[in-house]
Amino acid sequence: MEAVTFGVLGPVTAERAGDALALKGPRHRAVLARLVLARRRVVPVGRLVEELWEEPPPRAVGAVRTFVGDLRRALEPGRPPRAPATLLVTEGPGYALRAAPDAVDAWRFEAAVTEADRLPAGRAPERLRAALGEWRGPAYAEFGDARWARAERSRLTELRLRAVERRAELLVELGRAAEAVPDLDAHLTEHPWREEAWRLLALALYRTGRQADALAVLRRARALLAERLGVDPGPRLRRLEAGILAQDPGLDPPGEPAEAAARLWARATEAYDRTVAAGAQARLESTVGLLRTLAVTGGGGLEAAREHRTTAVAAAEETGDAELTARVIGAYDVPANWTRSDDPVTARRIVAAAERTLAALPDDTTADAARCRLLATVALESRGVRSPRGPRAAAEAERIARRLDDPALLAFALNGVFMQSCTTAGLASRRDAIGAELVALAARHGLVNHEILGHLIRLQARAAPADFTGADEHAAAVDRLAARHERPLVAVFTAWYRALREAAGSTYDSAERAYRAAAARLAGAGMPGLERGLPPLALLGLRLAHGRPADVDPDTDWGPYRPWAEPFALLAAGRDTEARTALAALPEPPPDLLYEALCCAEAALALALGDRTALERTYARLLPASGELAGAGSGLLTFGPVDDWLAAIRRTLGS
Repeated sequence: MEAVTFGVLGPVTAERAGDALALKGPRHRAVLARLVLARRRVVPVGRLVEELWEEPPPRAVGAVRTFVGDLRRALEPGRPPRAPATLLVTEGPGYALRAAPDAVDAWRFEAAVTEADRLPAGRAPERLRAALGEWRGPAYAEFGDARWARAERSRLTELRLRAVERRAELLVELGRAAEAVPDLDAHLTEHPWREEAWRLLALALYRTGRQADALAVLRRARALLAERLGVDPGPRLRRLEAGILAQDPGLDPPGEPAEAAARLWARATEAYDRTVAAGAQARLESTVGLLRTLAVTGGGGLEAAREHRTTAVAAAEETGDAELTARVIGAYDVPANWTRSDDPVTARRIVAAAERTLAALPDDTTADAARCRLLATVALESRGVRSPRGPRAAAEAERIARRLDDPALLAFALNGVFMQSCTTAGLASRRDAIGAELVALAARHGLVNHEILGHLIRLQARAAPADFTGADEHAAAVDRLAARHERPLVAVFTAWYRALREAAGSTYDSAERAYRAAAARLAGAGMPGLERGLPPLALLGLRLAHGRPADVDPDTDWGPYRPWAEPFALLAAGRDTEARTALAALPEPPPDLLYEALCCAEAALALALGDRTALERTYARLLPASGELAGAGSGLLTFGPVDDWLAAIRRTLGS
């Protein structure tokens, strides 16, 4: 039978295979809408009674049960008598709607808006357009006066308005300003108090050569804001008006990193034309150099570099020139300090190309520099993957680089060694030594990006044993270098480090605020390998370290950490057997900077379930990190002292 889908972005509906289901009266719809709003959580019967009636009748509880029974018959018509419901379920003191994450239009809308934030700028407008297409009218349309719906209606409406404006902003920045004008006009007709929309409309008009219209829009905004709200335009509107009057060149279409990279890449590949014409190799190599430069700018530049890198490698491989291919692959020596890939599929392709090129290189010392770069690339792109190949490639690259006595080559190789230094717990001191060598090497030879990398590695490594005095010095050094050399991505890591400091030594509330502030910096940074699942994992660690319930929301985007989060939700729902099964199925955490943190998450589950096998396993994995703060070696978060976890495991095991 087709799954049921639900709509709340407009009148409340339920459909199967496109056909509307009969939901009976307004209170039936209210019950369904309230359960959708709860996002799979249980809503107690008492609360439903309070929210459905201002003055509940004597048999209100019975009426709610009747409504639920009617809804169940509509949602699961083929369910045998007395068989338990699987969609609208009874749990504890109330009911929950166990709809799939993609079965509710509001949930799909939010997921699409979040996804658009992670997409390259060129693809995001279409994703936002599709997301906005989910709306059929005001959210929870027939419950506009219901107190229980008020906050959610406001939240969803604000999210929609921001999505409209974000899409327009992207179109303007992508040089597609004319496309943004009609949508902004309609948007402002309905929501004339949106000052940002007025700014975007005026800017879009100006960039399409309509200066007079742009100024007229700004005058209209000024008059309307004064008349309806009694306020003057804000500083951004005032600056835009002054800029238009002065024909400020800064208002011309900017060189947006992702679009600029696409244009430059198109020109380079057109010149190269997949041939070995004179000078084509040099153009291809210079294009990879451009992508390397873009990668350290963050956001769209980093995304553009990733997007076009595999194309460059494929073009080089098509020439049949192994040494050219080695130079193209190895030229992308962008320092990396996060041990999880932003794009695992692309990483596997790069590794495969590097391995093919290694096999094709001449077997003599003339190709050693190219061989070293390829091996370092294999080590870097294999990060977070449990395989002997990555550590072997890193060690071999380091040996060659030291023999050749090439500082830039050694810095690249040491980055690969760092990426492969998380295979077990307790290796922070080894990473500290790598960071110290990188800082000294890079400072001597003017390798700014690798000097920043070295300080970030040392920040992480000193945080592991809670040496925050040492870590603070490296954080300050990193911020100074980043400001001097315009490396905006660095601020993401130092903001998270300061949140970790709060978590390690401040109150729960203060640490939670710091984590949420740090999480806001991830948006648009172009680092999905860092962003996905990190904020909820940090808050999980904070709760467990403070002895609070895990309080895991299964609908949150846990990214790669979902296998460690979901069993907590099962446990909280009283589904202990399923939680035990999920715990038994947990793999060993990947070899990255969150190894100890995920071991502690597993230990917390095992302690709650009294699972001796899992406790013995996590004890053995955590023991080498005794004396450290679990997870602090990431420079981002902590699950508390490792020794506290080891002691709790020993008490439970009776040893």
